Amino acid sequence: MLYENTIKVLFVDLSSRKIRIEKRGDLKDFLGGVGVASKLLEENMKPELDPLDEQQPAIFAIGALSSIYPVITKTVAMFISPLTGELGESYAGGRLALTLFMAGYDAVVLTGKSHNPCYLSITRQSVEFMDARPLWGMNSDEVGRVIREKEAGSGKRSILRIGPAGENRVAYASVCVDTYRHFGRLGLGAVLGSKNVKAITVIGDRDIPIANFKEYFKVYRSIYDKVTDTEIMMKYHDVGTPINVASLNAMGALPTKNLSQGRFEHADAITGEAFAANNLVRKLACTGCPVGCIHIGQFRREFGKGYEYEAVSVGYDYELLFSLGSYLGIKTPDEILKLIEAVEKTGLDAMSCGVALGWATEAYQKGLVSDSETMVPLDFGLTENYISAIWHIAGAANDFYSALGRGCYHAATVYGGRDFAMTFAKNEISGYHTGYGIVVGSVVGARHSHLCNGGYAIDQAQKQMSDHEMVDALLQEEKERCMLNSLIICLFARKAYDRATVIGACRAVGLEIEDSDLTQIAEKIFHTKMRIREKLGFTLENVQLPKRFFVTPGLNGVLDETITKKMIGMYAARVAAEMET
Repeated sequence: MLYENTIKVLFVDLSSRKIRIEKRGDLKDFLGGVGVASKLLEENMKPELDPLDEQQPAIFAIGALSSIYPVITKTVAMFISPLTGELGESYAGGRLALTLFMAGYDAVVLTGKSHNPCYLSITRQSVEFMDARPLWGMNSDEVGRVIREKEAGSGKRSILRIGPAGENRVAYASVCVDTYRHFGRLGLGAVLGSKNVKAITVIGDRDIPIANFKEYFKVYRSIYDKVTDTEIMMKYHDVGTPINVASLNAMGALPTKNLSQGRFEHADAITGEAFAANNLVRKLACTGCPVGCIHIGQFRREFGKGYEYEAVSVGYDYELLFSLGSYLGIKTPDEILKLIEAVEKTGLDAMSCGVALGWATEAYQKGLVSDSETMVPLDFGLTENYISAIWHIAGAANDFYSALGRGCYHAATVYGGRDFAMTFAKNEISGYHTGYGIVVGSVVGARHSHLCNGGYAIDQAQKQMSDHEMVDALLQEEKERCMLNSLIICLFARKAYDRATVIGACRAVGLEIEDSDLTQIAEKIFHTKMRIREKLGFTLENVQLPKRFFVTPGLNGVLDETITKKMIGMYAARVAAEMET
C-alpha cells in the first residue's frame, strides 16, 4: 500500500468461509499489479489439477500507483485459464481499482468453493458471504440491477458479476465490472462459476493523504495535461478504438468471415465514424481517467404494437466490431449492437465468442456439422441466428454447443476444421491480420493476446526488420508491458507513461526507484510468468497454427509458415537461455 513497505493480501476461503490477511514485505519487489498477482498465482496454483478445480485460485490485484495518477485505473485478474489450460491474465477498468485501494487491499485471493451460490461483499472491515441463490440463472444485467438496489456505497462501490455462461463454466465466460468494463478473455467467469460465486462487491471508504502534496500535484498535473491536451490519447476519446475499422480494412488486415478475407465489403457501414454518426449517445470513463474512451451506442427494439420501442444502450469498441461484425459478415451497427447485448447478458467474451461462431459457420457451410448440431442455420450475416447461437453456447444447449463453449480449437478437434479454427495456442485471435508480428507475438505472448507485446503495431509500422530484430522487439516490448502492468497503467496511455514519467510519478509519492530498478522488475515479472507456463506444461514447440494464417493475404502479404515457426523457435531459445541464467 501507499507509504507502507508491505503488500496487503486478503485471502478468502470460500469452502470454510474463513478469511485472513497477510502483509507481505517480499512482494514489494514486484511493485504491484501483475507482478504481485503472478507471484501469488505461482504460490497458490495447483498445476496437477484441472483449471476449474475448486483448489485453484482466482487472484485480483491493483498496482503501486492505482487511482493516484490519471489513467492508472485497471485491476488485473490472474488464474489458470479453462480455455487454454495455462496462464490466465485479464484486465478490467471501472471503479474496481479505486474501491480496492480505498478498502485497503493490494490483492485478493479466492480459493475453494461455496456450498451454495453466493456473492461476496468486501469492505475495509469485513467480508460477507451473501446468499446468491435467487440470483443464480439471472443474466448479467439483471444481477447488476439487483445488487445496486441492495448494496450501499453508491459511488464508492464496484460490482463484479457473471452471467449464465459463467454458471455453466463456458471456457471463455467473462466477468462484467461496473456494467461497461470486463475481465473478458480466458475464462475468469467460468472460474468464478466453478466456485459458486455469482458476484463480488467491493466498497471502499478509506482515504490516504498525500505526504508531499505540492510535488505530487506538480507531477499529476503534468501527466493530466499530457493525456488531455496532446494527441497521445485523442483518438481514444473522439471516435475511440473503432477508428481502427476503416484503416485496417484499407490495409487488407481486417479479419472478415472467419479470416477468409482481409477486407470487408460492408466495412464503410460499420466504421467507428459510422457508429459515432448514427448510434453513439454518450462517452464514459473509468474512475480516475480524464479521457473517456468508453463509447456507448444505442439501438431501438420494438416490444409491442403501435410503435412501442425501447432504447437499448451497450458499450462498443474495435474488438467487438471485428469479432461480432466483419468476422461474422454483419453489415449494420444496429445488428452488431444486438450481438453485443447478447454476449453482455450471457456473460461471454465477445472476441472468443465471435471467432468461435466464425468457425462454426464455416464448419456448417462445409458440412462438418448440420442443423441437428447447430439448432439454427448458420451463415455469415444472419444476426438473429447468431443471437440464438450465443444463448445456446452460454447454456451448453447440446453436445455441439458444449464443445464450442470450450473454444473453437476444442470444437475443431471434435468435429474437424482445425485449419480454419483461428486460435493462437487455443486462444481465439484478435482483430489484426497484419503480419508476422501479430502471429508470432500472439503465440509467444504469456497469455497469447495481442496486448502481450503489441506485435500488430510492429507490423503496422512496416519497418524492415530481420527475424532477429522482430524477435527482440517482441521480447523487449513484452517485458516493458510487464513493468507498466505492475503499476497497471491503462495501455492506451503507454506513450504518456515513458520511463522518466513513471520514475517521477513514483518518487512524488515516496517510491524511490531508478530506471535500472524498473528493468529488473520487468525481468522478474516476465520470468515468473514463464515459470508458471512451464509448470503448467506449455511449450512453444507444441503450438499448432491453423493453415489459414498462411493462405489469406494481410497487410504484409501472405505469410510463410516456415519463417513463422523459425521466429517462434528463436524466441523460445532466447527465453530458455534467460531462464537458465
